[in-house]
Amino acid sequence: MITGVSVPGIDVPDARGRTGLDRVGRDLSGNPDVVVTDVELLAAAWHVLRRTTLDRRRRDGEWLTEQRDTYDAGDGAGLLLHDVDRRTVLLSRQFRFAAYAGGHADGMLLEVAAGALDGDAPEATARREAGEEVGVCVGDLEHVFDVFMSPGSMTQRIHCFAAPYRPASRTGAGGGLADEGEDIEVVELPFDEALAMIDDGRIADAKTIMLLQWAALRGPFRS
Repeated sequence: MITGVSVPGIDVPDARGRTGLDRVGRDLSGNPDVVVTDVELLAAAWHVLRRTTLDRRRRDGEWLTEQRDTYDAGDGAGLLLHDVDRRTVLLSRQFRFAAYAGGHADGMLLEVAAGALDGDAPEATARREAGEEVGVCVGDLEHVFDVFMSPGSMTQRIHCFAAPYRPASRTGAGGGLADEGEDIEVVELPFDEALAMIDDGRIADAKTIMLLQWAALRGPFRS
């Protein structure tokens, strides 16, 4: 940081009102074999890119100095909605540019309802996204697991839930929030077809695959 120059996200608020973004990670103390020595803020737009310098002790006792870039998109929550009686699941289809740029044929991904926490509890986020994306008012939630989606570079953790729904639970049209640019198609699928779509690549979203496989192995559709 250049002395005397105010930097958004560090000593003055950025576009989202945040400061001190270069302090995140400096106080980590859970692993005695890792010592953070510096954090550099590379970019702060909607999400945050940091470069961290750290000393890490290998298993043979040697200390190494390394740098790691991390992308902080904030944690999120995902929700698999299932109807056991009709043996269906309720998903969303929307355009994901990062997947498109990464090689997905058209960027249109089938996913469970999901979104960023944005300061809310994971359970509240799951309920909110179910209403906004697929128009379902959710009752009881079952916590399934929490997963790091890409631990080599992303700090994001997704809190995954499941909940039953019925046709009467669909109290809204869904589709997402137009003022946030969302244009979401609500897709109801037979559960067995959804599993087959994992095999042939039509479902390629990681959290959705994990929740569908959980539902088959240990969840509401287990044999």
